[in-house]
Amino acid sequence: MFFHKMDILIFIAFGLSIWASFRVRSTFNRWSQERTMSGMTGYDAARRMLDANGLYDVPIEAVPGTLSDHYDPINRVVRLSEPVYYENSISAISVACHEVGHAIQHKVHYPMLVARHKMFPVVNIASGVAPLLIIAGLLFQQVPFLLLFGIIFFSAAVLFQLVTLPVEFNASNRARELMVAEGFISNEEENGVAKVLNAAALTYVAAALISVLELLKYIMIFTGRNDD
Repeated sequence: MFFHKMDILIFIAFGLSIWASFRVRSTFNRWSQERTMSGMTGYDAARRMLDANGLYDVPIEAVPGTLSDHYDPINRVVRLSEPVYYENSISAISVACHEVGHAIQHKVHYPMLVARHKMFPVVNIASGVAPLLIIAGLLFQQVPFLLLFGIIFFSAAVLFQLVTLPVEFNASNRARELMVAEGFISNEEENGVAKVLNAAALTYVAAALISVLELLKYIMIFTGRNDD
């Protein structure tokens, strides 16, 4: 009943998302076996990168899990998963420096990060309301505004994901440039760093692609009903 021609593309995008998740883990594991010539752990690299950018007051915390690394902009804390925090590997310093990239973005008020932070409270509500309105709009076709409102709320969530893309790519670019400039990695190691960071970025691209395709699907359903 609810199958739409866009679902084929959405299924393909879901497949890409699953592949991207697999690739980021396999790539992380692969380069976790490669020790850095500098001998630095993820913590060492993150601390030196923070200090080099005047972020002496930003602490680094170890957290449980794998690939649970993130920068907390509210408390201004870089949180690294235990494998990243303690290990001396290409994967560890790549992920650690990427998260520091977000801390640097916060310091310099990187426009896309600022926009993302401002959007978050609205998107947090919209992402919870949108699915309910869309489902109701699909079930009760005689009340067209339900689907329309669902599309509007869902659009906010999609926009948030699109804004996230340049934030993540910029953090990775900052990390790579500073890692080379500060001598954290050699020219030979830069290839491994690029692979780790690119694999992680692909997961965000896949998630955004799924959301955009779903949004287009709902818009096509809505406009199709109006045409009828």
